[in-house]
Formats: sequence, C-alpha cells, structure tokens
Amino acid sequence: MQDPYGAVTHEVLNQPLELADINLFDSDATLKEAVRREGAAWAENALGAFGARLGSAESLERGALANRNPPELDTHDRYGRRVDLVRFHPAYHELMRSAIEAGLHASPWEEPREGAHVARAARFYMQSQVEAGHGCPITMTFASVPCLKLEPDLARDWLPKIVSRVYDPRNLPASEKQGLTIGMAMTEKQGGSDVRANTTRAIPVGEEGPGRAYELVGHKFFVSAPMCDAFLVLAQAPGGLSCFLVPRWRPDGSKNPLQIIRLKRKMGNVSNASSETELRGALGWMVGSEGRGVATIIEMVAMTRFDCMIGSSAGMRRAVAEAIDHCRQRKAFGAFLIDQPIMTSVLADLAIEAEAALTSTLRIGRALDHRDDPHEDALVRLGTAIGKYWICKRAPGHAYEAMECIGGSGVMEDSPMPRLYREAPVNAIWEGSGNVQCLDIARAIAKSPGTLDAYFDEVGATKGENAALDAHIAQLKSDLGDLSAFESRARDLCDRLATGFQAASLIRAGSPVAGVFCRSRIESRGTHSYGALTGADAKAIVERASAR
Repeated sequence: MQDPYGAVTHEVLNQPLELADINLFDSDATLKEAVRREGAAWAENALGAFGARLGSAESLERGALANRNPPELDTHDRYGRRVDLVRFHPAYHELMRSAIEAGLHASPWEEPREGAHVARAARFYMQSQVEAGHGCPITMTFASVPCLKLEPDLARDWLPKIVSRVYDPRNLPASEKQGLTIGMAMTEKQGGSDVRANTTRAIPVGEEGPGRAYELVGHKFFVSAPMCDAFLVLAQAPGGLSCFLVPRWRPDGSKNPLQIIRLKRKMGNVSNASSETELRGALGWMVGSEGRGVATIIEMVAMTRFDCMIGSSAGMRRAVAEAIDHCRQRKAFGAFLIDQPIMTSVLADLAIEAEAALTSTLRIGRALDHRDDPHEDALVRLGTAIGKYWICKRAPGHAYEAMECIGGSGVMEDSPMPRLYREAPVNAIWEGSGNVQCLDIARAIAKSPGTLDAYFDEVGATKGENAALDAHIAQLKSDLGDLSAFESRARDLCDRLATGFQAASLIRAGSPVAGVFCRSRIESRGTHSYGALTGADAKAIVERASAR
C-alpha cells in the first residue's frame, strides 16, 4: 500500500560529491610546472605515482582519523614503572610510514642530486594536504642532519638509521631499531622564543667539549613529537648555551630520564603529540662548540622554517581545491556558484595566493639545491625567514575565506575545512612567530649585507617586466638604505620584501597570474578583501587551480 503521507522526506539534491580519488600531482598545474622549472623534472613519474596514492579516499580518511583520535600519554605502566609512552591511532603510524618510505625525512641527504630538495618539497607538499600534524617529526628529523654532521662520531653512529627509509615506532633503544626519528627541545616556560633565557643546565660527565657526554637537568615547556628517538636540546653548559643530542634511552639500555609531564591540548596539529618534559639528569652529547648552541641549531631552524613554508602552501592548496570543487557542484539562486562572477572572483583570488606561495617556496627549494653558489646560499638565509613570515601569516585568512565559499557545510567537523582552519595558525607561530621572523630578517641584513644584495639581484632580474613591481623594488631599496629604525618599521618592510619576492618569482616563472598578483598585491598593497580583482580572467584562473 502506498504511503499517503509521503514518508520519504526528501532526496539529496544539489549537494557535492567529496573531493577524493584524485592525483595530487597531476591535478596541480602550479606544482607540475614548478617541479620542472626548478630542476626536479626527473622525479615527475614518481611524484605522479605518489600523488595518486595520497589523493585516494583511503589516504584522505587516514588524515581525518589521525586527528579524530589524538595521542594519549601513559607516564607509567600498570606496575608503576616509568615508561613515558605516547600511544597513537594506527592512522598516524600509516601516515608516518608513508612519509618515511617516500624519503620526506632525508632524501636530499641520502641521495643528493640536482633538484633533490625540490622533489622532496613536492612530496612534503602533497603529504601535508592529507594531514599536517605528523609532518612535525618528519621535518625535525630532516632538519637534524646538518647539525649532527658537525660531530663526526655522533654522525657515524646516528645518521645511517636517521636516513633509513624504515619507519620503526617501537619503544626501544636506538641500537635495537632499524630507523630513527629526531625531535627538538628548545623552549622553556620563562623564555619561549628567547632561548638565551633557558635555565636547563648541562653538567659534564667527564671531559668537556664537543662530542662529550653531559647530564642535563631542567625542563622544556614545548617538546614536539616526544616519541622521537632523540632530541636536539639547548642547555646552559659551563661555557654558555650549547646544543646537545639527548636520546630517550641510554647506551646501556636503561631509560634516559626525560620525563613527560603532560601532553599539550592544542587547537590544531591534533594528531601530533606535544609535551612538557623534565630532564632529570638526562644523558646527552654536545653538538657543535660550547656556548654556540644557537649558531649550531640555526641550520636546523632554517630547514624547519622551509617546511613551514611548504606546509602553509599545502594548506592553501587543499583549501582552495575544496572551495572550487564545492562551488563547481553547488547551485544557488539559479546558477552554479562557480559561474557567479562575485564567487568566481573570490575563488580566483584564493588561487592566486596559493600559487604565489608555492612558486616562491619551490624557488627557495632550488636555492637549497645550490648552496655552493653564494647567491643561492644568501637567498636561503633571507628567503626562508621572509617566506616563513609571510606565507604562514597569510594562511589563516586564506583558510577562513575558503571556508566561507563553502558556507555552512564548511564549518561542520565532518568537512576537512575546520581542521585546515585550526591548523593554519600553527606554522605562523612555531619556529618563530611573525615578530621573531622580522627581527631575524633584520639581523641577517645587518650581519650579512650580502643577503640583501642577493634579494635585490633576484627580484631585479625582472626589471622592465612590470612597472608596479619596478617601482615597488626601487622604493623598497631606498627605504632599506637606512636600517637604524628597522624594528619600528619591520612589519611594513617585511611585508614588502615578501610580496616583492612573490611577484618576481611569479614573473620569472612565466605564471599567468603574475600580472594580476602585481595589481592586487603590489599596486593596492593588498588592502582589499579577497575577490577585489581588476583586469583578471577569473574563470581561467579558477580552471587552472581546479583539482578535477
């Protein structure tokens, strides 16, 4: 008998299908062009295969599960013995395995060649679109290698397993494992970014100096990825602030007394464990010269900042891809959203921001591949600070605007957008917040004027291509002629350094969005909201950025 009341309440109409089962490499025109241009064309086939795996529905679900099931801490076993064990959902371990087997943690060191850093950055960029939190231990492991190479004995013992492509999460001494990850423990309660205020002490066990054993006593307020096998730690030795490699287990197989007090409850980066830790006589070995801890670890920081640039660029790519895909399938007021000029303009503007971020990031990737060239080396020193400052700072607003394009569905926790939005501020704050980056830029320019020369040589190569950029660069060069009051003008100067570099990178890349970037970011100084574009073929820009 037919139901006279129509108990079938509705059909699901005018709702998009999930953006899944796509190739994160083949669907990204900006990425493919940059990989070829910056010296990693040899990796295209492998990147395409990797992009196909990562863009699968199964892979994307792992990212969601890893954040839906945050890590848990067991300080003691059931018998009362101290274990300091962090437990993760299986999805987290699968993400870690994917990253390490693909060499995201070590490939440029393990297989150095033309374009090695660019190829690795492309992989990290795609993997970060799946899930960002697990990238923290991957980044720190990657960044630790230049530091550890300063001590040949430590490098001999540790590096073979650090660059190994085996993910080994077992809670065992390093000697019993096939692959190792490295973390970093710098900040303390009283200092934060001001690591020279650290009070953790390093007491020599016997002979003092680089490569020698010390016992560390103190605390660290923020230790990310506490299940790493060892950490690069800053502590006050008799001769001043120094860097130490501190493992979770002592060589005799006993547990090193790094005691986790609690895990942090973070608004984003949920899958990644972050902790407060006390060092109660933890054994470690000095890396680099005594009293030169900051100088020793600064190379690690440069690498982690580069990965912040990649990660924020990846977040932008995922956000704009989700927004475009939604608007392509969703109708309102009688037309698809993507065909309504006001929406098309917003989507195009989001796409321009994402393309500028990735293009400038992979230009720095090429510089990392050529650090034997003084120009490229100087560009790395200044460019990572500029890029980390600007790209990471632009990411939160970008994520919000993409969420608004999707509307109410984008606010729901079963959408990827809330996770992207909560994740977006993380890179802007970690590894030195905006003001810290500005001060670092000022120090780099003051101590090594060649860094600024390299910047102007780089952007100056576009002279005559765009009148607005030419005027921007000329005024910036004039304003940087006097650094006496840099700090009070730092935000303005660093904003202009960043937008100038991005504009020049787009022009040199032959990007079809270069002209509209210069109009919207250089001529107007970026004072308008997203979507206030003039003279832009918004439909073509959106089509270029579409993931399918």
